[in-house]
Amino acid sequence: MTTTPGLPPGLLLLERGWLSANNILLIGPDDTAMVDSGYCTHAPQTLALVEAALEGRPLDQLLNTHLHSDHCGGNAALQQRFPNLRTRIPPGEALSVAHWDEEALSFRPTGQQCPRFNFQGLLESGTTLRLAGRAWEVHSAPGHDPHSIILFEPVSRTLLSADALWEKGFGVVFPELIGEASFECVAATLDLIERLSPSTVIPGHGRAFTDVVEALRFARGRLAGQVADPSRHARHALKVLIKFKLMEVQSISRTEWTQWIHETSYFELIRARFFDHEALEEISEDLLAALVLSRAAAMVGDRIENR
Repeated sequence: MTTTPGLPPGLLLLERGWLSANNILLIGPDDTAMVDSGYCTHAPQTLALVEAALEGRPLDQLLNTHLHSDHCGGNAALQQRFPNLRTRIPPGEALSVAHWDEEALSFRPTGQQCPRFNFQGLLESGTTLRLAGRAWEVHSAPGHDPHSIILFEPVSRTLLSADALWEKGFGVVFPELIGEASFECVAATLDLIERLSPSTVIPGHGRAFTDVVEALRFARGRLAGQVADPSRHARHALKVLIKFKLMEVQSISRTEWTQWIHETSYFELIRARFFDHEALEEISEDLLAALVLSRAAAMVGDRIENR
């Protein structure tokens, strides 16, 4: 748990790493709110961190910037723990959540988990929410996810940027992987962030940062590289999915690994679109070897281990 100078009073950043997105707590005299809930396998830790920070108070609101599993996987546990919790999500996925369509929500295609949760409100772009005594603007931020939003508090100029901007880049542009042009959306979202001119950015992953000019410069450079070579972006996306799985399970047998690769439909979709001359097994083995070489994974007998 970290308190960063320059942030509004009552804002606490729970920096979680990469399997779980950061959790941002907003604690005011009359209300409490949390932005993003992490991955489901970290839910017990999420609950413990939230309860310690709230010191016996209930959590009143839960806001999801977008519905990737690492940002909403703890929703169900939080809803069970706090029965009066009001959950708000981006409107573009409301129908999919109501019907619990794991295909449309990307959980099944990415081979990830998310326990079913419900919602009571929407995060409409152009609206303002009163959280912990301050007015937070809701802005649409498509690119990494077509339905993502970001939150901006104009008095302190604090931006909760989700995966639209990190200190070093931004999240995988998932729509591009399945043929939905979205690199231009990433560029437009970066332009929006520049217009907002935040003094401090709290990203979905990693530490809060204040050199926003440099972060935008780096992100635009990365975007230019992806536009120039979409297949490189696609290979990076596959590596991210593989590493995410290893972080989730920590250890997996070769048999389980092969089964997961074939059951995770994004692998075949990406292969067919960008690498139709390569076999799926060949691609996965090549990416796994790269992770082992970089010491992000290890082979131990018949098992693949996270590092």
